[in-house]
Amino acid sequence: MNLNEKVTLIKTIYNNKYIPEKFRPTNKQIKFLLNEKREVLYGGAAGGGKSVALLMAALMYVDVPNYKALLLRRTYSQLALPCALMDMAHAWLDDKKDATWCAQQKQWTFKSGATLTFGYLDTERDKYRYQGAAFHFVGFDELTQFTEAQYIYLFSRIRKSITTEIPLRFRAASNPGGVGHDWVKKRFFQEKTPDRVFISAGLSDNPYLDREEYEKNLNELDPVTRKQLRDGDWDILPGGNFFHREKFEIVDDYPKNARTVRYWDMAASERFGADFTAGVKICAYNGQYWIVDVIREKSSPAGIENLIKQTAELDGIGVEIFMEQEPGSSGINTISHYARNILNGFAFKGIRSTGSKITRVQPFAAAVENNNVKVVRGLWNRAFIDECVIFPQPNYHDDQVDAAGGAFEQLNWASSVAQITTAKIDRASRVCEGY
Repeated sequence: MNLNEKVTLIKTIYNNKYIPEKFRPTNKQIKFLLNEKREVLYGGAAGGGKSVALLMAALMYVDVPNYKALLLRRTYSQLALPCALMDMAHAWLDDKKDATWCAQQKQWTFKSGATLTFGYLDTERDKYRYQGAAFHFVGFDELTQFTEAQYIYLFSRIRKSITTEIPLRFRAASNPGGVGHDWVKKRFFQEKTPDRVFISAGLSDNPYLDREEYEKNLNELDPVTRKQLRDGDWDILPGGNFFHREKFEIVDDYPKNARTVRYWDMAASERFGADFTAGVKICAYNGQYWIVDVIREKSSPAGIENLIKQTAELDGIGVEIFMEQEPGSSGINTISHYARNILNGFAFKGIRSTGSKITRVQPFAAAVENNNVKVVRGLWNRAFIDECVIFPQPNYHDDQVDAAGGAFEQLNWASSVAQITTAKIDRASRVCEGY
């Protein structure tokens, strides 16, 4: 630690009357608090003092006039949990006469005029509640519970005047797992940049916890969750009982003259943990299947329409297009809109889904298990296979699996119809020959 870092630590943490002395930061927390990069993720394993570190970071500059900080959880109920961020802040600040709490705004105001606001992003639209606001600090607690779009949008709320020396900080803390696991892992571990930092911390880095008792609690968890929380393992994923990773054979080519379909599974809404729109392209030949291409995207309705139209043009008119049709008149209207305005000129049909999701996927899973499905090599392979292996675990996306099951079903439904039709013709021919 250099002299400037020591001065900053003393001024903003040790001499900060809003941070209780008993919560002196650990070595890993100090590394997090003093980091000068704009974007930092802290934690990984459970027990590393993530929430405490975030609250300390948010309070570092509350003695500076007009300093603005925002701390976020995914839902309000998570925000208000006992010992969670908002409850912890009350424990630290309730006895401070120069810190005032406004319950309606969920905001602390300090003597300097600085504010610390608590918020949540329950739905995708909630991010627009902060439109027009400006913060010097934004912190996400349990980042893997948020969507990537929510996280990225809040970058637009970080700004300052040219005269202030307050640093702009975008901070997050999280364990592996959750609906946002994939994008968080990709952002901080696969797409590293000089301005993006991950600081690992776990139970062994936190002297304030009873490690032995906490270890006993973690040992009660299933092996995957235990590995994620105890060890901060971002690579391990929960396994379902439908697909096995080794059954997906990666190949370099596929039969170009085979019947090929693309099936679209559409995102239903912008609700909590909203799904992706996924389009899976599969061809079939002589009892074998090749997954040729997978597209997976989150976008506005207009953006998805453009994506589907562009994909159809790239696939060519020889590829049949199917789309899951939602129940009711809205589903009918959506299919009609795509047929008339988006996919006019292509072989397109809406398909009403029947039965449970698991039932619909079973035939595709059986084909994979029997080594009848191959995967054409592509950048999308890992995300697709990971999702298949996880299926049908709760709280994980299954859009690609749904689309693959839909495409497989359409290929086999058409084959069945063709076989029945051929059989009828054969029988009719034999009757005619008998005359």
